[in-house]
Amino acid sequence: MSGTTQTLRPRTVTLPGGLRLETVEQGDPGGPVVVLVHGWPDSWFSWSRVLAHLDPRLHVVAYSQRGFGGSDHPRAGYAVDRLAEDLVALCEVLGIGRAHLVGHSHGSFVVRRAAEEHPGLVDRMVLVDSADRVGGRLAAEVRAAIADLPDDVPEGFVREFAASAVYRPVEPAFFDALVAEGRRAPGWVYRDAWEEMVAVDDRDRLGAVTAPTLLVWGDRDALFDRGQQDRLLAALPDARLRIHEGTGHCPNWECPRALAADLDAFLLPGRRDTRAASPGGAGGSGRSGGR
Repeated sequence: MSGTTQTLRPRTVTLPGGLRLETVEQGDPGGPVVVLVHGWPDSWFSWSRVLAHLDPRLHVVAYSQRGFGGSDHPRAGYAVDRLAEDLVALCEVLGIGRAHLVGHSHGSFVVRRAAEEHPGLVDRMVLVDSADRVGGRLAAEVRAAIADLPDDVPEGFVREFAASAVYRPVEPAFFDALVAEGRRAPGWVYRDAWEEMVAVDDRDRLGAVTAPTLLVWGDRDALFDRGQQDRLLAALPDARLRIHEGTGHCPNWECPRALAADLDAFLLPGRRDTRAASPGGAGGSGRSGGR
């Protein structure tokens, strides 16, 4: 059923306290709920190519986090704890009692924190090109690159950073739209959100996550390496790894149909298969169950 054209339902959702978040929904309103959380410095649009291929039985919600895309850009609140609170509040406002949470890169840290703090909300969890933590040379290099970014972030900077995150060619019109979305966040949001992600160290909390977890990783990821995936596998009680060969940091841009198939297989009863869920499956490896 993947690959069918679905109608996106845009909506601005106001959280308690007044923060407005840009959202889109698609699929069966009565189906299993999937919430997609984008990376830094993207918006809901970074999932648009995946949305086109997801099974229409899923009720999918994608949103732009505070500071990004068409959501409000408040001057504070970019700690991962606060972003996870936004995610939980969004679910409450939408009447979502339980959901599958999917996070890419920066969004994976937000999803993890929601699972740590609100285990009753999370059915299954998918972390796309995540890491056990962000630090070392990568943290320092990006910090230096964004130190003097103006509020109106230059197109060239966004284009260069986005290009550095991919390995496979990305359709030019889509890439141009990604760059335009990335420029909607002001420079100070880039800095605040990056520093707050670098500050996160939840490695001692991952063992308490109860949600079955799928890790998805591109083996040409220039930001987060295989060792980080293996450390996440060791830390999470019920996790497995799906590897996309010849893919960079953004499978949601580079191989959206394949990523949608991973999500369908892992999140929909009757669609789950050994490719995504079993150790040693095609294109992946993993561990399920005991540590």
